Amino acid sequence: MKVEIWSDFICPYCYIGKRRFESALSEFPYQEQMEVIYRSFELDPHAEKDQHTDIHGALSQKFNISYEQAKSMNENVGRLARDVGLTYRFEKMIPTNTFDAHRLMHFAKAHGRMKEMVEILFRSYFTDGKHIGDREVLARLAEEAGLNREEALRALHSDQYVQDVRADEAEANRFGIQGVPFYVINRKYAVSGAQSQELFLQALNRAWKDEQALTLLNSDDVQSHEANSCHDGVCRTDQ
Repeated sequence: MKVEIWSDFICPYCYIGKRRFESALSEFPYQEQMEVIYRSFELDPHAEKDQHTDIHGALSQKFNISYEQAKSMNENVGRLARDVGLTYRFEKMIPTNTFDAHRLMHFAKAHGRMKEMVEILFRSYFTDGKHIGDREVLARLAEEAGLNREEALRALHSDQYVQDVRADEAEANRFGIQGVPFYVINRKYAVSGAQSQELFLQALNRAWKDEQALTLLNSDDVQSHEANSCHDGVCRTDQ
């Protein structure tokens, strides 16, 4: 069973949703048979790499609200983060463009370290206050994830993985995804937002049950499912 997760590394609800989904997955009895893939989504593709403002100021400008209103909104999100064991240090966050961070995620995927890289990128932005739009910083984070720093830096200074990011975003557009986090299970079920652990678990169980169900294929005769078979000790044969 496959779960694809569209998210952005500066999305506070994406990190909260990640923890809630992981908690649900830890209770899912078939977790070893799950494939979890992260997909790219940029909340603000046109954002500057260096914005020279703090996160409250960036939010204030984006939504045309006061600085104090933005700060209050962030504090509310911070309380939700604490509920799932995360620490959001808003005073240290560096607003930036995340395109290169997404490229790094795909670099990590190509080297079998996607999950580790995703967690490090989220933590680096929300907790450690690192500039995840800076390529030198990203290369050091790649090394932290067990990847080769120089290879990561070369990839970031090239056009590698640009198309991977764009392909994820194009697919999000085809699905009609307008906000993140967004979870797609087996390309059949979707969960939008940082939902509760209980809802995620319900979605996983439903998708698993659906995947295990058998579809019976017969001839054009709708009654033929009883022919050439045995039921309750009685065997029938087509005439």
